Amino acid sequence: MDKVATKRDYSLLGRDAQAAVDSGLAAADWYHTDIPRKQMKELMKREDGPAIRDTALWLGSMVVTGALGIYFWGSWWCVPFFLIYGVMYGSASDLRWHECGHGTAFKTRWMNDAVYEIACFMIMRNPVTWRWSHTRHHTDTVIVGRDPEIAVMRPPDLFRLILNFFGILDVYHAMTDMIRNAFGIISADEKPSFPSRNSRAPSASPASGW
Repeated sequence: MDKVATKRDYSLLGRDAQAAVDSGLAAADWYHTDIPRKQMKELMKREDGPAIRDTALWLGSMVVTGALGIYFWGSWWCVPFFLIYGVMYGSASDLRWHECGHGTAFKTRWMNDAVYEIACFMIMRNPVTWRWSHTRHHTDTVIVGRDPEIAVMRPPDLFRLILNFFGILDVYHAMTDMIRNAFGIISADEKPSFPSRNSRAPSASPASGW
């Protein structure tokens, strides 16, 4: 008799979350490439110069394309400029959020933190809760019930994917989460990512294992 597949539970407090713990998938000790420490430090070397240049190009491109879009407003000429602006605002800010959150863009920590805060504002992510949840994502990557950042579920929800392509669901959840967090309320799904109320935020250094 064929076994009937059950729908997976992607919530952080559901059936599959406990199954991942019971099976040893949660916080498992996976294979690591054996790279000498000296070589690893060389690969992880960071500089402020290239990151400052790239950040200036990123923000500058938004100013220029946004201004040209406004200038050509009312004609089709505005479309390509707003398309470029949208990519720089959405996709490029998401990249800055990720790398600056890891502390890998700049050598100077406050520069990483400053761009991280800006990028979080642009893509509507709470900078505190997302630091913790993203650490959880790297600890249990693509482990159902443990990874809070699985974008495409199985079976895929095409309607949800289409909505999130335009950020519709993300914006709704981000707004409700921000309002709730502003009142000091941490949801049940967020609590597992926070070790304790008095714990410090995860280190932004890539050497921390992010």
